[in-house]
Amino acid sequence: MRFRLIAADLDDTLLDKNSLISARNKNAIQEAVSRGVKFTIATGRMFKTSISYMQDLGFNCDWPLINCHGALIKTAQSRRIILDRSLDNHLAIAVIDEAKKFDFHIGIFVDDEMFICEENEYSRYYQALTNIVPQQVGDLRFFLKQKGIKPNKISIISWDGDVDQLESKLKARFGKTLSILQSRPYFLEVTDKKATKGQALQWLVEQYGLRAEEIIAFGDGLNDLDMVTYAGLGVAVGNAQPAVLKAAGLIAAPHYEDGVAEVIEKYVLNHSR
Repeated sequence: MRFRLIAADLDDTLLDKNSLISARNKNAIQEAVSRGVKFTIATGRMFKTSISYMQDLGFNCDWPLINCHGALIKTAQSRRIILDRSLDNHLAIAVIDEAKKFDFHIGIFVDDEMFICEENEYSRYYQALTNIVPQQVGDLRFFLKQKGIKPNKISIISWDGDVDQLESKLKARFGKTLSILQSRPYFLEVTDKKATKGQALQWLVEQYGLRAEEIIAFGDGLNDLDMVTYAGLGVAVGNAQPAVLKAAGLIAAPHYEDGVAEVIEKYVLNHSR
């Protein structure tokens, strides 16, 4: 089987412990692309915090990136949105109503900007983690209602161990219309039901006239699960969550040991190492 498209999650998958693409990963991806293989990033991040990694790879092309867990697909150079599966405004407000009952920190993501009620320890933590400076707008429900905004995603953070309880409540009420999952410990992410990495990747594959069997997808978290199961070769890096390890067709080395390069070298470049 000749693989024609590689899709990779960023954090804890493609990126090393310093949030960089290692030299080995970079070389493997660049050589695969030089042989005609397409490459895309599929991440929960916003476009503006992920495009630098595509630029770091040195690709002079207008390839699409999958962002916000699949809510948006946007092209690298023209910055054109080619797929938008944002949240319904009324549903977003209802989700925030539920989260406010727990007094959790909430962030909403809209058009490459993050909005919060007010600064706190959670917003400072998230800013240090992602280098995003959020905009403080007061009551998020009023902000959404007043502006008629359709967020790309909602992120809810708490270290107090109650995220599981809120996840259960949200799934019971909105499970048929929303995707609700924990992307990492303490983080609950809410998007439209069709806004997942796997569905976004499938849409992209169809635009290119490819088949699922021709795709390699790399991931580590629950938001990568349907992407890993969709791809012809779904790869979990060794540090992936148990459900992803179980579902993957292949388990590679952890992200800090260049698991992405390991698989590309063997299955695309036919290198031995």
